[in-house]
Amino acid sequence: MVGGCAVQPAPSVGACSWNDSCSARAVPDDSWLPWQAEGFFPTQNGKVAIVTGGTKGIGYQTVKHLARLGMHVIIAGNSESDGQEAVRKIKEETLTGKVEFLYCDLASMKSIRQFVQQFRAKNCPLHVLVNNAGVMLVPERKTEDGFEEHFGLNYLGHFLLTNLLLDTLKQSGTHSHNARIITVSSATHYVGKLHLDDLQSRCSYSPHGAYAQSKLALVLFTYRLQHLLTANGSHVTANVVDPGVVNTELYKHVFWVVKVVKWMTTPEEGASTTIYAAISPEMEGAGGCYLYNEERTKSADVAYDEELQRVLWTESCKMVGISDEANRLL
Repeated sequence: MVGGCAVQPAPSVGACSWNDSCSARAVPDDSWLPWQAEGFFPTQNGKVAIVTGGTKGIGYQTVKHLARLGMHVIIAGNSESDGQEAVRKIKEETLTGKVEFLYCDLASMKSIRQFVQQFRAKNCPLHVLVNNAGVMLVPERKTEDGFEEHFGLNYLGHFLLTNLLLDTLKQSGTHSHNARIITVSSATHYVGKLHLDDLQSRCSYSPHGAYAQSKLALVLFTYRLQHLLTANGSHVTANVVDPGVVNTELYKHVFWVVKVVKWMTTPEEGASTTIYAAISPEMEGAGGCYLYNEERTKSADVAYDEELQRVLWTESCKMVGISDEANRLL
């Protein structure tokens, strides 16, 4: 049991308590959400967060509300102009929000390492890491390091970033206030298949298949990470969130979106579960959870396959050029 979250013993490490009512929970129709009310969440003065992809959409709303609560937020993004514009707007909207931008291209292992070096040079703690950035249904193309873009940016980029920041997160978490890692996945992971013999989709490329695989990989990664953190006795938790179908720029490559846009949620609504996972007292000490609409629910059955989690982790370490954390912990 991890902080009240039912992390099952092997072979189902990472499973979290859930109930059937989770998927039926309604999303508010109005633009104002309860968690936006003053005092709904505790202030976060003195805490530091990193949010990838925080210049637009869900990421932007996450940054804005964390900053509004007093947290020092660092936006990690691949556009300097978008980053500075986001910082300007958030400071205007929050008045007292402490926000800054640091360049980080998650499609480049070199850029990720440079970002981490810049962050470490600040000599500040890290209490919250939000792995939010991503691409969706893009044409077939490769990252700077030769990885298929969905897998390389959505998954491997965050895998490397998280591992490089783990020491700082461990040093920042305490018994009463754990550091938190929140990774944004998608309901698409339910139909995802992990092709261990073709993770780069070289044999047959499908934008939908590649995207779904990257989102499933993020869930498997989160569960394995929580298993290792628990084994090490670290005061750090890792959870994965599903924001729902949100009207953001991610859908610019999807032709049918114009027909269903009225049924999509807003970025503010989409960010609610991420914010909940990042700061809610209810999630203190809870790890290995899949969250939807601020509720703990069940992910795809395959995501609880401990052997698949382990193999993916080991292969990912090789791909990004880091030592296997499991070898150091277990």
